[in-house]
Amino acid sequence: MASVPTSRSVTASKTRAAGGHRHGFDNPVLLVLGGAACTAASGAFVKLSGTDAGTAAFFRCALALLVLAPLAWREVVRRGTRAGRWLLLDLAAGALLGLDFVLWTACVLNLGASIAAVLLNVQVVVFPLLARLVSGTPLPGRFLLAAPVMLAGVALAGGAMGGADGEGDPVAGVLYGTASGVAYAGYLFLARLAGGRTHQALPVCVATVGATAAAGLLGGAWTGIALPDTVAAWAWLAALALLGQVLAWLLINAALPRLAPNVGAGLLLTQPVLAVLVGVVVLDERPTPSQILGSVLVIITVWYATRTPSGASGGASDQAGDAGGRSAGGGSAGRVGAVGDAAGAGGLGDADSARDVGDAAGASRG
Repeated sequence: MASVPTSRSVTASKTRAAGGHRHGFDNPVLLVLGGAACTAASGAFVKLSGTDAGTAAFFRCALALLVLAPLAWREVVRRGTRAGRWLLLDLAAGALLGLDFVLWTACVLNLGASIAAVLLNVQVVVFPLLARLVSGTPLPGRFLLAAPVMLAGVALAGGAMGGADGEGDPVAGVLYGTASGVAYAGYLFLARLAGGRTHQALPVCVATVGATAAAGLLGGAWTGIALPDTVAAWAWLAALALLGQVLAWLLINAALPRLAPNVGAGLLLTQPVLAVLVGVVVLDERPTPSQILGSVLVIITVWYATRTPSGASGGASDQAGDAGGRSAGGGSAGRVGAVGDAAGAGGLGDADSARDVGDAAGASRG
């Protein structure tokens, strides 16, 4: 005879689902923070490798495949493969992700790792516009308020009122970072169309194959792709791929389904903050006060665009959960779950969104 759940067991189940009262490696809050920290360090890994944009982006993807391919194969053996149309969408999304990686890496090298991580959030503006143009999704009122503030923050973060002295071109850095955000928004849109459904590792792996090919083509034509000539360069690129990409996906994908929507969204906003701190502490970057103000405006805008309104219904809360669950990056970062940031800003959300978390987090951005 099946046992009848007691009030205590039901309460415990709800507590576990919300991510409360967990410790150590089973604590979803710590897992999300760990994933955010991994993506936050991605820009530093790029600069420390001493490689150019094409080389760093290509090996970021190629080295990640060494881990993702076995995970995808194991999933195919257990669950079968995905339909061909979804695999094609995964590849197309990955191609945009590869373009994003190359452009974002160029932004890091010209503008700095800390500010580049913040600029990627321009996708919060672009994604809802894509959804509006392609699928007719209405733009919520808060998007119209958030967009100009976001753009002002991007301009300030990029040095419109004076940037820190650096070795690159800040104007080019802003252009690369903005283009990166646009490419990333396109990736998020296609990844959402494809959805995770019954697979998590396979779509991430297929998208990474597309990203590797696109990064190889664009990077090869633009900067060239060279084999790193030092052990240190290989080590930093491996860290970029395995920590900033694969480990971030594993940590965040395991944690987000067990967290309340607003908690996941808030935790993932630590990524750009941590990226700025990493840039200052590890790379000795010194953003100007106006750049810091711009970064703060961007982060606040992301929070505003993806927050759950007070008194929201369960459906609205679920949409905010999609926002938090897929927000960053990046991650980078983005880059980790930025699908959700954009989806939240565009008023998107559906029953498949929890399954889509793996796709978004798998292509985590730093």
